[in-house]
Amino acid sequence: MTFTHHQLDFPGDAPGQTTSLHWYTVGPADAAVKIHLQAALHADEQPGTMALHHLLPMLRDADAQGRLKARFAIFPSVNPLGLATRALRRHIGRYDLETGVNYNRRWPDLYPMVADAVRGRLTADPAQNVKLLRAAVGTWLAEQQPVTAAQKLRLHILKSAHDADIVLDLHCDDESLMHIFTSPELMPGLQDLADRMGVAATLTAEDSGGGSFDEVLPNLYRKAQRDNPDNPVPIAAETATLEYRGQADTHDHLGRADADGLLAFFAGRGLIEADIAPVAAPAPAATPFEATEVLRTSKPGLLAYRVGLGDSVRAGDIVADLIAMDGPQAFLARSPIRAGTDGFILSRASAKYVPAGASVAKIVGKTILPSRAGGYLLED
Repeated sequence: MTFTHHQLDFPGDAPGQTTSLHWYTVGPADAAVKIHLQAALHADEQPGTMALHHLLPMLRDADAQGRLKARFAIFPSVNPLGLATRALRRHIGRYDLETGVNYNRRWPDLYPMVADAVRGRLTADPAQNVKLLRAAVGTWLAEQQPVTAAQKLRLHILKSAHDADIVLDLHCDDESLMHIFTSPELMPGLQDLADRMGVAATLTAEDSGGGSFDEVLPNLYRKAQRDNPDNPVPIAAETATLEYRGQADTHDHLGRADADGLLAFFAGRGLIEADIAPVAAPAPAATPFEATEVLRTSKPGLLAYRVGLGDSVRAGDIVADLIAMDGPQAFLARSPIRAGTDGFILSRASAKYVPAGASVAKIVGKTILPSRAGGYLLED
């Protein structure tokens, strides 16, 4: 049996502070495929942690029965620093309060760090090229000397994930249907994951603009491809951000169902021996993230939605009214917030008092929006 609990204690940024990170490894050490799973990088997003809570004993039992064909690294709550960021009885697990940086932004661009180490050494063997790139990244990571607790945490996560074949980062939205973010090259290859999750949408982008964790490894291989056009370099890590509904959807029965979906995905890949039911219904095909409108307010007010999750809208339809909270018509006037594209409502805001510039809905369409092409695609 290989199911092992790990704990890493690292000093915090103030005297007397220590942070503990807990994770598990399981599966044959000589398995060809490595899988890295993590949840709650945004530490205030707990549905993924609930899913991994249910998945862990499934993997433990499969390991004890010799049914695992891959090695897993599982971080059920990968950001203990974010767990501690509470203020005035509110959990603020999305941002590092010291720097203001979103925990899922500004992850490193790895290829420039290793380009000199691999240049001229790539060959006609794609598997060997992947091995070379992973070794170079591993060497670079081993050379890093992080100072802050956040830097130490990021380095440890990257050391675990950098040589993985499948990397799944479990998140959730505010109030949302299930969906996936991934790289365009990885679809339709990850359609089986979308099907097993039962997502409403899979949104793809090479670069969403924020340096998100799920883009680190595809970007490594993509840049190696472009820098070495005469040598084959596959996108050797299937990475995705899995958005498990909304923050309030942290429930036992949903976590169990989500764990069942992950188990079925791995079993369908032959990475776990298990009997699985057929996919109930295929998920929609992937669409470019640039075709999804992030609908924002132009002024503060109180939201009154006219649509629910999953509702279809057309450009010009009123998604919500914004009730004025100041001015001569305070608490009387309503201003319509209109869809700018045809599509369906993927997410809404749970907090109905919103400032100017707030994101109040994502509308998944099929046509790339000029305002989104080549821009910053994320909500924050």
